[in-house]
Amino acid sequence: MKRFADQEYWGRPVPGFGDPGARLLVVGLAPAAHGGNRTGRVFTGDRSGDFLFAGLHRAGFASQPESVGRDDGLRLRGCYVAAVARCAPPANKPAPGEIARCREYLLREWALLPDLRAVLVLGRIAMDGFLAMLGETGRELPRGLAFGHGVAHELGGGVRLFCSYHVSQQNTFTGRLTPRSFDTVLAKVRRHLAREGNG
Repeated sequence: MKRFADQEYWGRPVPGFGDPGARLLVVGLAPAAHGGNRTGRVFTGDRSGDFLFAGLHRAGFASQPESVGRDDGLRLRGCYVAAVARCAPPANKPAPGEIARCREYLLREWALLPDLRAVLVLGRIAMDGFLAMLGETGRELPRGLAFGHGVAHELGGGVRLFCSYHVSQQNTFTGRLTPRSFDTVLAKVRRHLAREGNG
């Protein structure tokens, strides 16, 4: 992209980031070509990230509403953000094989976050990738978990899965996902964490 022509792109797999004591894991799709792929931090430097972190800030999970670079001072509170694919895919659509090859990264992060009580998946593909990862841990999962914006499912052990439409421009620019509808899902997450004594 012309406006980033003078910048050195990260151009490697993009790790998740956040609070090691996180109670909430947010799982997205993949780094954007001129977002995480450029900045080296997932959901950073693109419109999807603008929407996501503004919402997390309103809900008290982020120290500031914007995420423009790895050194911008953003801190997540009780929250960790990752993606099912770790490299920017062609046309922003990761193939199933790519998601499968990246699964080990999410598996490692899951193992390093023992305090998790809520998982927020952004879109159906993120949900499917997360559940496939969870299945590889040997965890027993309920059958027929449906995706829908605002839908929630118990995963056992006090962990609850929450679903939201993805924070992509395709959804936010068309009004399919609005700040208000995203805040509604995050409010459900907060209520669950409060009931679990982790809010």
